[in-house]
Amino acid sequence: MTEQPWQHQVHLTDPRALRAYAHPTRMTLVGLLRQEGPFTATRAAELTGESVASCSYHLRILAKYGLVEEADPGGAGREKPWRATAAYTDWPNYSPDPAVASAAEALNAAVAENQFHRMMRALETRHTLPEEWQRAERHSDAMLYLTPEELVALGERLDAMVAEYADRGYHPELRPEGARRVAYLHVAYVAPDARDGDPGGEQE
Repeated sequence: MTEQPWQHQVHLTDPRALRAYAHPTRMTLVGLLRQEGPFTATRAAELTGESVASCSYHLRILAKYGLVEEADPGGAGREKPWRATAAYTDWPNYSPDPAVASAAEALNAAVAENQFHRMMRALETRHTLPEEWQRAERHSDAMLYLTPEELVALGERLDAMVAEYADRGYHPELRPEGARRVAYLHVAYVAPDARDGDPGGEQE
């Protein structure tokens, strides 16, 4: 069974940490450690296709900013396993500090690009899924007119519903028969005006 991280969430506010985490290999390593860890740099190389030296370097950078740690610091052996320090990573949506704001925007862009590539890979293979899973998947959007307060409240309601299933990630015994790992994204942003080149969305 995957070992549960020590914390629910690690919060990044240092611009250096935000930029360090924006590296695609490091995001991949943190995600894998949360799902498959703890594991060594050698196992990380097998899972990512990177070299052992590259994985060791990136794991040390992640450890520097508190995203991963050695699973058995005092243990014997030359190569020690690593583990994630938290189940989720969080960073500011807004900061008056230009350095933090710029680094957070760069991380947001890196995460969005990573999510896009993962979604495209899933779309390329979804025809191999059983019919029940193809019907269950959702690809839809909606244009809403909300105040900032309403958008916050909507996000909190969605977060609460998603949290009902969070423990299954670290407790396989809680997963009902037939459950599979599902990437569930909910993204909300102020839509640019049509005059800015946004023709609207595909509403379903």
